[in-house]
Amino acid sequence: MDLRQLDVLLAVAEHQSFSAAARALHTVQSNVSAHIAQLEREAGAVLIDRARRCLTPEGQVVADRARRIQLEMRAISDDLGAMQANLSGTVTVGVIGTTARWLVPRLLDETSRLHPLLEVIVLDATTTSLVPLLIENRLDLAVVNLPVDDPDIDTEDLFSEDRVVIAPAGHELADRDRIDLVDLARHEVLLPPRGTAFRDEVDTDARRVHVELRCRAEIDGLRLLASLAFSGFAPALLPASAAHGVLQGDWHSVKVDRLSARIVGLARNRRTVPAAPPRALGETIRWIVRQEAAAQPYIHTVDTRPAP
Repeated sequence: MDLRQLDVLLAVAEHQSFSAAARALHTVQSNVSAHIAQLEREAGAVLIDRARRCLTPEGQVVADRARRIQLEMRAISDDLGAMQANLSGTVTVGVIGTTARWLVPRLLDETSRLHPLLEVIVLDATTTSLVPLLIENRLDLAVVNLPVDDPDIDTEDLFSEDRVVIAPAGHELADRDRIDLVDLARHEVLLPPRGTAFRDEVDTDARRVHVELRCRAEIDGLRLLASLAFSGFAPALLPASAAHGVLQGDWHSVKVDRLSARIVGLARNRRTVPAAPPRALGETIRWIVRQEAAAQPYIHTVDTRPAP
């Protein structure tokens, strides 16, 4: 096997046809077919199901290993560049939406200042979407909601945040600074749908004190939920960082007692050794979180490492 054959296999797997893979690789379809046929002869197995245009189980095994090989080849180049004080390359990082809104602008600015040759690609998605991408080595790092229960993922805490109600002006909740979970159950609030991590954690806390929250509406997406609350539609239960950096308006943040804090952390694939660019980006993320969390109510940093 050689690297070119593995690259072709991954291109076919991603684009789901020989012709599309050829276009992506800037070659002709006959070259793609020849590389795949040679790879299958050397592997002694059919790797592409031509009828369904997808990987066979054997092909999936080879593709998983090939992605790791690609990652390691890129890491060799990145690490050698870093040793020459010339940190460059590309880092792909995933960030959950409520954190991305305030973290990503600072991250891009600081990375540009500290490492001008480093390219950062950001994916805004939920934790359940980001974790599989980490496992497949399609992401170098991800800022996610913890815990993540997967043996292939390493995590570290970045910060914890209280759960708060964002109440529009004029609503009776807006006159309070904090409220007990039992008292909150008397009011209708916007909530994420059941089955999401945030809602499931809240419902678990509610059962613990023998109440059930009253749902004004279920909104799939914490950023949309926050927007509705800030616009005055209805009170919404949110993580505290959802209000971070939002200009003060006709709304008030109310801490909810007896709701467990949400933990946000940094995750990576434990089966790969991170190259210099992801390590540098991770340090920048930690530094920004320490600065931002320390200045925000209801957000508590848990990292004590030095600035990059």
